[in-house]
Amino acid sequence: MSPYEQVKAELDKLNISFDIVEHPAVYTTEKADEYIKGKVGIRTKSLFLTDRKKHNFYLVFMDDDKRLDMKHFAEIVGQKHVKFASEASLMEKLGLKPGFVSIFGLLNNKDHDVQVYFEKDIVGDIPLTFHPNDNTKTLFVGMNDLIKFLYDLGYEYQIIEM
Repeated sequence: MSPYEQVKAELDKLNISFDIVEHPAVYTTEKADEYIKGKVGIRTKSLFLTDRKKHNFYLVFMDDDKRLDMKHFAEIVGQKHVKFASEASLMEKLGLKPGFVSIFGLLNNKDHDVQVYFEKDIVGDIPLTFHPNDNTKTLFVGMNDLIKFLYDLGYEYQIIEM
């Protein structure tokens, strides 16, 4: 089963509807945005972070137009320092390569040791955009459905202000 088929099967199982846009492979949100112009949705960026000792892992979702203040996020999670996780950690924890990071990588997190954070400005009624573990597609999914997805996998989440 392809990564997209795995995501679709999970969403279908939960009766989660979504819109999909297929496009050439993209590795940045800026490039993906070229293919989804005109569709209603919040363009999200998905960031996979870790602490200095690589004991804690964080998946942070925020508006594509915002920049993450790493020092402020470190304070939120009670760390002195956070950084982008390595490619090896990304593959180990989410089964993904750079450019593929999304909420759906949690399907591959066997240890359930990734903490999930949404920046408050993207939480609402407007669908959010994510790659379905395949950077040739963009899904538009509502927040309530994403919460259903997270809970089904056994994840909690936090809403933070950045």
